[in-house]
Amino acid sequence: MTSVEKPWFKFYDEGVPYSIEYPEIGLRTFLEDASHRLPEKPAIYFFGLSITYSELNQLADRLASALESIGVSKGDPILINLPNLPQYVIAYYAVHKLGGVVVQSSPLYTAHEIEYLVKDSGAKTAITLDILYDRLKALMGVELESVILTKIQDFLPKPLNILYPLIQRLKGEKAKIQEEKGIHFMKKVLRSTPEHVIPEIKPDDLAVLQYTGGTTGKPKGAMLSQKNLVANTIQTASWINDLTEKDVFLSAIPFFHVYGMTTSLNVPVYKGSSMILLPDPRDINRIISSIHKYRVTIFCGVPTMYNAIIHHPKVKKFDITSVKACISGSAPLPFEVKREFENLTGGKLVEGYGLTETSPVTHCNPIYGLVKPCIGIPFPDTDAAIMDEEGNLLPVGEEGELVVKGPQVMLGYWNMDEETEEVFEGEWLRTGDIAKMDEDGYFYIVDRKKDIIICSGYNVYPREVEEVLHEHPAVLEAAVFGIPDEYRGESVKACVVLKEPADPEEIREFCKKNLAPYKVPREIEIREELPKSHVGKVLRRVLKEEAGK
Repeated sequence: MTSVEKPWFKFYDEGVPYSIEYPEIGLRTFLEDASHRLPEKPAIYFFGLSITYSELNQLADRLASALESIGVSKGDPILINLPNLPQYVIAYYAVHKLGGVVVQSSPLYTAHEIEYLVKDSGAKTAITLDILYDRLKALMGVELESVILTKIQDFLPKPLNILYPLIQRLKGEKAKIQEEKGIHFMKKVLRSTPEHVIPEIKPDDLAVLQYTGGTTGKPKGAMLSQKNLVANTIQTASWINDLTEKDVFLSAIPFFHVYGMTTSLNVPVYKGSSMILLPDPRDINRIISSIHKYRVTIFCGVPTMYNAIIHHPKVKKFDITSVKACISGSAPLPFEVKREFENLTGGKLVEGYGLTETSPVTHCNPIYGLVKPCIGIPFPDTDAAIMDEEGNLLPVGEEGELVVKGPQVMLGYWNMDEETEEVFEGEWLRTGDIAKMDEDGYFYIVDRKKDIIICSGYNVYPREVEEVLHEHPAVLEAAVFGIPDEYRGESVKACVVLKEPADPEEIREFCKKNLAPYKVPREIEIREELPKSHVGKVLRRVLKEEAGK
């Protein structure tokens, strides 16, 4: 597509560039620049604790020094298994200072899920919470050589740092771990001298392995380069055309999710803005009170979060009119939620779109311009089109697969050449979503080609859940799909055929041991048989239609 074929340009907000010249830097430069420009500016607020950009940069340097001392060097994959704590931010930038590769892992993952990530990525070092260590313990000395442990209270202010361990003990949450070979404690290693080798960073160097599901049932590691993430950070910051270091970000969307990492971590650090870190995105009361207390201006989230704010019984007791702009992603944004949220805050709430494979944002509605009930228009330097199965681009109004290209598109899948080839059509990345484009260049998602279930903003891949169900000794066949859920967007439902008697709740408990909570089926239906095509393929579509009747 040439520039004259991009009708969306005329709908860009004033000041948003059509194209950007991206610096050939690494992600670490965002933090280093902010610490030089705004050394005393608060980078992080966390439950009353404040960390300036100068302090944050020094902490990242100290952890980088500690990582180097245990053998970490450029190109090494490091598993980070943390919620939105100051420790995540420190670890993330420490790894990038060494030119390492961040392997993203959710703290909700089970030992089974983490084991796969460690083995597939080749990570020899992990950074996690002491209360989560049991999920990695079996890998120590086998796959993992070193683990750096931190405690939630390590970065809590007084008296919370004293009270929190007492609360843990009352709850029976004990994490008495001795320092021994391969086990290090972050609080102690942060006292180290902040000196380390500063390797050269090239734009195509691998920066993050962000895992996503697939038809094989095994998660694929999307290889996101320094250039991919630097570009998408600057694209996103440019889209909010009045963004400055004076803005305050509510960083509640998890950083281990690529959407949170780019919009709520990399963007504010790039601009030198402040971040309010919240480890639990479901804590709506704290979200509302934080907006009120810190005068939050930017809040990227998912539709369920905005909907929960609107309907929170205490929302009108707080002043949340500081909100200026919000981008909603990961699931369709109901127009009524948009309207009510904007009436409540006076700010703008627009829907965007992206993929793990695109770092992630490719489309968004203009913040201040024409908004339509769709995913919006392509970002600067991003081309998008509709393609048929044969690779032909389709005209306006025709439905087909949404394809994209731009500087934010991944290098490929880690150690999966065949899968990489399948998603690329020349320079175009096939998104797997069926869409159409109108005459103004706005794109509408019609259906998901992939069977992804989006539950509370998280992607759930049916095949992954089915693999776990098939491990249950009583399950003969299993099919998983999404069903409408007013609060979560979608919930996971499983239909199973048994080979011996079993109770649905027993099967659910089995899933809880092997899957993150949002992946566990909320409904399990026992059936005599599953509908299949003439070649024996289970027809999830038929099951979904039956569930909707």
